[in-house]
Amino acid sequence: MSEQDVDQQLSKIEGLKVASRQLRGDIVKELKNGKIYFTEETIQILKFHGMYQQDDRDLRAARRKAGEEKAYSMMIRARIPGGILSSQAYLQFDRLSQTYGNQTLRVTTRQTFQIHGVLKENIKQTIKEINDVMITTLGGCGDQVRNTLLCPFPHHGPLHDQLKEHLYQLVDALSAKTKAYHEIWLDGEKIAFGEPDEEPLYGQTYLPRKFKLAIAIEGDNCVDVYANDLGIVAHRDGDTLLGYTLLVGGGMGRNHTKADTYARAASPLCFVTPEQLIDAAIAIVSIQRDHGNRTDRQHSRFKYLIDKVGLPWFKEELERRLGTSLSEPRALHFEGTSDHLGWQAQGDGRFALGIFIENGRIIDREGFQIKTALREIMTRFQPEIHLTTSQNLILCDLEAQDRQEIEATLKKYGVKLTEEITNVRRFSMACPSMPTCGLAIAESERALPDLISQIEQVVAELSLQEERFTIRMTGCPNGCARPYIGDIGLVGRAPGKYDVYLAGDFYGTHLNERFKETVPIQEIPGLLRTLLEDFKVHRTAQEMFGDYCARIGIVTLQERFGIYV
Repeated sequence: MSEQDVDQQLSKIEGLKVASRQLRGDIVKELKNGKIYFTEETIQILKFHGMYQQDDRDLRAARRKAGEEKAYSMMIRARIPGGILSSQAYLQFDRLSQTYGNQTLRVTTRQTFQIHGVLKENIKQTIKEINDVMITTLGGCGDQVRNTLLCPFPHHGPLHDQLKEHLYQLVDALSAKTKAYHEIWLDGEKIAFGEPDEEPLYGQTYLPRKFKLAIAIEGDNCVDVYANDLGIVAHRDGDTLLGYTLLVGGGMGRNHTKADTYARAASPLCFVTPEQLIDAAIAIVSIQRDHGNRTDRQHSRFKYLIDKVGLPWFKEELERRLGTSLSEPRALHFEGTSDHLGWQAQGDGRFALGIFIENGRIIDREGFQIKTALREIMTRFQPEIHLTTSQNLILCDLEAQDRQEIEATLKKYGVKLTEEITNVRRFSMACPSMPTCGLAIAESERALPDLISQIEQVVAELSLQEERFTIRMTGCPNGCARPYIGDIGLVGRAPGKYDVYLAGDFYGTHLNERFKETVPIQEIPGLLRTLLEDFKVHRTAQEMFGDYCARIGIVTLQERFGIYV
């Protein structure tokens, strides 16, 4: 096949990236054209700058009937490595969400913030003020390495200092270098016409699709490391970092109508020393850059390349690029996974408080004003903030004598402490879905709280309140809340209907399987009751629900309950 034939088969977005002049495109022109929306071509380039164009789907019909445009706005997503930010930065996001957004902040499953509802005319000021607190949106979205995850608990000591150092080294090595971001949003100096930006890793076409990294510490898989394109698991001996096992090819997205798309858990590839980590990560990303599918975006994620070429070929190519052989991956054990909620000692005489934020939505409403509560705490105590991959938030570096006042502030605004939250709710997650996500098929964030209340009642009636299992809901099959790697996954199939997945595990080490298709949401509590009743009778000692389903097997469970797919 000739080079020209290959070029003719490239997806449209590949052409847009090449023509964008290192992510400039027509952004400046369209910012000034007086319209309330961006063209489809510019939308694709804006993703690299950390934003998606959305509209309020609840208003579509009424606005169409009135002859009005859709209610367009932007979702702006920051890049916050490891979810670590100052209280001053938090307060800036809080203020921006009030001034330019929809008065809510959303903690994502990738340890960052999204501001929803920003009008086109306010984008530039919003991005400028995010950058004023030393945070960027470049890399929040688009075909590049996204926000890099790190276990959020604020341990102190040599090991965790080194992990943070490697986190920031990875971010620096794998970030886009284009000057377009500063030119457009921060009034930076323009590059002379025809003079190319230097983009040593990404070139003109960046990556075939998004690429996700996470750093976990062996024993605690709180970052869902197996769900990432590149998972990095730190091995330790006390406070000494021994090195990392690298996992490759994880990814959640799939398509209901395309059987050759699928979720995949990352596979162990090799062990690297601390000194090898950064070069190995760069080389892994470069292999995806050079060999990933650029003709069919449904198959452009890294997981499809891994399955196409196989792990032996991939490791050999990685070793060739590094110029050295690599050790075999070490055995991994995850038995203490935590969401890091509640009060915990940091190890330096101070304390951290993990606060549950249902579905990541920081919002004020009647009887529950978590946004105001957090604003008061940030202003009064100025903690460092760590966002978690479970959409929660940890207040760090707190003094013991401040505990009573902090708890009183939370109670005053209706915010529950960890011990007041059921396990069913505590370990649940939902994607935003309706009304802003254009890909949503069914409700998620707006539907899950009421569904959880019904499941709480079922669990209480069965005296299973102490059991721990994850429930993750998404409004479509793209998997933003990682439904395919939880104990129970609920994936939107049609309005008000969900595919039910079972037999993942609480520690997030393997995928679940589809148990039943297209279940009306009102039938889900009854379906889970039947399964939990069976679990209660037939479990082995200390067996958890996901492990029970995996041991029995999905086919056997389907036969047992008369479900035929």
